[in-house]
Amino acid sequence: MITDDDYLYFTGRALDGMTGIVAGLGDELANTRPALPGANSPYALLTHCLGVVSYWAGALVAGRAVDRDRDAEFGSAGPVRPLLDQAAAVRAQLAEDVRSAEPDAPLRAAPPAAFLGPDRELTQGAALLHVYEELAQHHGQMEILRDALLAGEPAGLPR
Repeated sequence: MITDDDYLYFTGRALDGMTGIVAGLGDELANTRPALPGANSPYALLTHCLGVVSYWAGALVAGRAVDRDRDAEFGSAGPVRPLLDQAAAVRAQLAEDVRSAEPDAPLRAAPPAAFLGPDRELTQGAALLHVYEELAQHHGQMEILRDALLAGEPAGLPR
């Protein structure tokens, strides 16, 4: 089985990739949606990923109360610096949550169906795998968003 350090290495790579993209795009482009059907801004996608980590690892694995508005994550916007600071704090908390997890134990609560997680009963270890799944998936998605934005095709601009 993988170690906590292995898990945190790979989740960290995904988070570093996303925060690097948002930082590199800056305030304006990080908050822009590219002209792709259903696309989110990189800022909103990182906000969503931080919500995923906080809720799945914090509430369902560690048992902390986590207030999350999943729908609002996708409409979020703002300056990049505070979001990057939030990402660093979420990453540090994830390390604590992973190290205190009981991989074979049941979740500390049932995830709401609206959160679109796996459609089966999960252990704490499986919930942490879902966190990695989301981070890896959205990191790749954000690379595509960045490429589209840098190509100069934000929503509403002619091609």
